[in-house]
Amino acid sequence: MVDLFKKVNNLFFEKAKPLTPGFYQYHTPNDEDFPYRLHLRIEKNGEGILIVNASTILHLNQTATEFAYHLIHQTPKSEALESIMSRYQINYHDAIQDFDSFVNQINTLVNTPDLDPVNYLDFDRETPFSHEVSAPYRLDCALTFNLHETSGVGFSPLGRVKRELSTDEWKLVIKKAWDSGIPHIIFTGGEPTLRDDLIELSRFSDELGQVTGIMTDGLRLNEANYLSELLNAGIDHLLITLDPNIDLAWDAIQKSLAENIFVVVHLTVTSENKENISQIIDRLVLMGLENISLSTNDINLTSITTEIRNKCAESGLNLIWNLPVPFSKFNPVSLEIQTEKEVVEGAGTGWLYVEPDGDVLPAQGINIVLGNMLVDPWEKIWSKVNQS
Repeated sequence: MVDLFKKVNNLFFEKAKPLTPGFYQYHTPNDEDFPYRLHLRIEKNGEGILIVNASTILHLNQTATEFAYHLIHQTPKSEALESIMSRYQINYHDAIQDFDSFVNQINTLVNTPDLDPVNYLDFDRETPFSHEVSAPYRLDCALTFNLHETSGVGFSPLGRVKRELSTDEWKLVIKKAWDSGIPHIIFTGGEPTLRDDLIELSRFSDELGQVTGIMTDGLRLNEANYLSELLNAGIDHLLITLDPNIDLAWDAIQKSLAENIFVVVHLTVTSENKENISQIIDRLVLMGLENISLSTNDINLTSITTEIRNKCAESGLNLIWNLPVPFSKFNPVSLEIQTEKEVVEGAGTGWLYVEPDGDVLPAQGINIVLGNMLVDPWEKIWSKVNQS
């Protein structure tokens, strides 16, 4: 899910008093042909952030924010137009033209996979994470640092935490995130499926209205009914970190691809698998995979990682770069923008990372504690983001 940051800029009305800041969401009925979720966060200045399916992010001016507000609340069109005409002192023709244009653009966006709003919907592209916002777009929750034995020793920072939050404590964290305007939760680790309460926490997040994802090695997805229970709990997407040498991981990918869920496979390019990585990608494509995430743990392998990125593109795979992995900074997007002398920010602005004891970091691997999600007020945690 590649985030696109744009701003609707073609609505030039005299500003009315901004709508009250708040966080609103709409989820289509389950029997819709093209189900989708909209999350709208209205900031103090009256401008808004509209998040479509947790993947496309639109920064809206005040007027467009009001249109989005009525769309999410399913306000009858006549009532919405009456409010807009009254608040902005415009005639019916202008109000309905601009309102219909906005609604049609959003409907096109949610019903057309991989549509670029910049090229097709006349939105402006903005530098990612360049806006000052009241909360990030996503919270990555490391439920545990424990791993399956097959993952080896030293791959998880067990020494960083003294304890893991309980189920009820994690629910408090998730609820605080929702109340703060964070629409997207990803359960990660360690290996989150080793927590017996993962399904319960996923259901809790889904019932609040959040988009919910899991990053996993996939091994437990082979257990009878486990994948089905996760899907029934409202999981929206899976990221499976593939160890090509484990047959159960391949089986988990095949079973997940057979379900109605967004699946991403993550590959780490290493000195051990660099010779076989092309064949691994071919096998994934034959299985029906559409989305891939890449990184390397060795700066000396950056050139081959770039070559693999190009092969993925040629194979029709979508590159997903901003989920909780890659663990390292050496991913295809960072490698590309390094050549342009730019740094794309995201850690601490687009997303935050919560460790198993509730401590908040800008991102996994950036060991700057901004506070504790369980005990510190959200405003205190967020105020430290710009200081880190």
